[in-house]
Amino acid sequence: MVIDNKPSHMKPLCNSVSEDARIAAQHARGKLTSLERINLLLDPNTFQEIAGLAHNHATNANAPDTGNNPLAVITGSGKINGRPVFLFSQDFTIIGGTISEAEGQKIAHLMDLALEYEAPVIGIYDSGGARIQEGVTSLAGVGEILLRNTRCSGAIPQIAVVVGPSAGGSAYSPSLCDFVFTVKNVTQMYITGPDVVKSVTSETISHQELGGAEIHSQKSGVAHFIHDSEEECFRQVRRLLSFIPQSCNSKPQTVKTDDSPDRCDETLQTIVPDDPRKPYDMKKIISAVVDNGALMEVQSQFARNIICGLVRLAGNSVGIVAQQPAILAGAIDINASVKAARFVRFCDAFNIPLVSFVDVPGFMPGAEQEHGGIIRHGAKLIYAYAEATIPKLSVITRKAYGGAYIAMSSQHLRSDINYAWQGAIIAVMGAEAAVNIIFHKMLAESPTPEETCQKLAREYSINFGNTLQASKHGYIDGVIDPRQTRPMLIHAMETLHNKQQKVPQKKHGNMPL
Repeated sequence: MVIDNKPSHMKPLCNSVSEDARIAAQHARGKLTSLERINLLLDPNTFQEIAGLAHNHATNANAPDTGNNPLAVITGSGKINGRPVFLFSQDFTIIGGTISEAEGQKIAHLMDLALEYEAPVIGIYDSGGARIQEGVTSLAGVGEILLRNTRCSGAIPQIAVVVGPSAGGSAYSPSLCDFVFTVKNVTQMYITGPDVVKSVTSETISHQELGGAEIHSQKSGVAHFIHDSEEECFRQVRRLLSFIPQSCNSKPQTVKTDDSPDRCDETLQTIVPDDPRKPYDMKKIISAVVDNGALMEVQSQFARNIICGLVRLAGNSVGIVAQQPAILAGAIDINASVKAARFVRFCDAFNIPLVSFVDVPGFMPGAEQEHGGIIRHGAKLIYAYAEATIPKLSVITRKAYGGAYIAMSSQHLRSDINYAWQGAIIAVMGAEAAVNIIFHKMLAESPTPEETCQKLAREYSINFGNTLQASKHGYIDGVIDPRQTRPMLIHAMETLHNKQQKVPQKKHGNMPL
């Protein structure tokens, strides 16, 4: 793919040998140039540069000579799958892509345009951070970007593609975006680099060990997607955009599908084991229900006990939140709470309906979780579901216990339609645990405590360990045949298509951050 009008930034303002050498050095690092990345991302011949003649106006005597002072970023607009987007691409070949006041102003102007015209903004990050030689004015440039990230949040989609370093205060810009894409052995994100870490803590650590793609995908949770190459990364950015709308004032596009909305799946009858303690893969249920089995999973390597992702039902974009019983029995811990809460809020901000598949034994117990703030972090998930005004549906596939039942899109948090599969359980806790609390004295005095406990547990299960009470109170809208899940969800989505829900007038809530 070739862009006809080469951005002014890339024209030989200094001699062409120098430019060729800089490009060769970028390729030697295993990285693409800023223009090559634009080529990969946009539809052919759609890029229009913005502020292409802007130059660095620093007067600091220590400011580096860049040959007529070209800026280390390209900004412009284009199309992805025919839809307008705005984007900036930092250029590591010019002073390490560092941000001066002028770079910051140029990116800020681009983001202002994206907000005004209500189109997604994509940032391609490859920068050493604020330009040290220019002092506080470079910090001002970074601050202008962070302000725009915050102003754009929830109004237009923001996607960060980190294909190089993103260091210092400027590392916060990707983290303020809705989604962060990374590439193995290329991405580097950290507030303080390895040299500073060593000088302060005496710890020797590499760039990748400190802030590489795998670290942020598996441990910190900063990254939402990780890929093996830049080419694959930009293909997946294009795919993600197909699920999301232009702004908070529009809805995602509906696409044609050859997957019948009335399709039933026999495998759903046998995926969940009869033994409530046996694990299974929730992704098999999701795959059997959604269009063509396709799930674009978000943060697939982080907090794997909960699944978040984007799918389609009858061609319509839908967000999925689901327990993963194969990991930690699907219990909700701190990381799972934060991961799911942020995803729910993204879907709510951009009018993407939500389906929750629930099989949850509770919030994760233990001193480590309690001391780490499971109460505060778990409250984020409750807040996100309760706050969301999009269509919300849930399906309890096996069990929903205690506070986790409430948190996972229950009717008590304004979920619209709640289904349970045949044989599902809704209870304060498991039968044996409940019996041990309720009949503690009786069991202590019983000559056969184990046998007595089992008998009482069976009685508790009959009276409380099912969906009967919840259905009688209207908390469950239907106990359904698992095979009917897809058509039932699609029909419910059609019913809720024009949902409007008022919220109290206020400046904003105070989420338990």
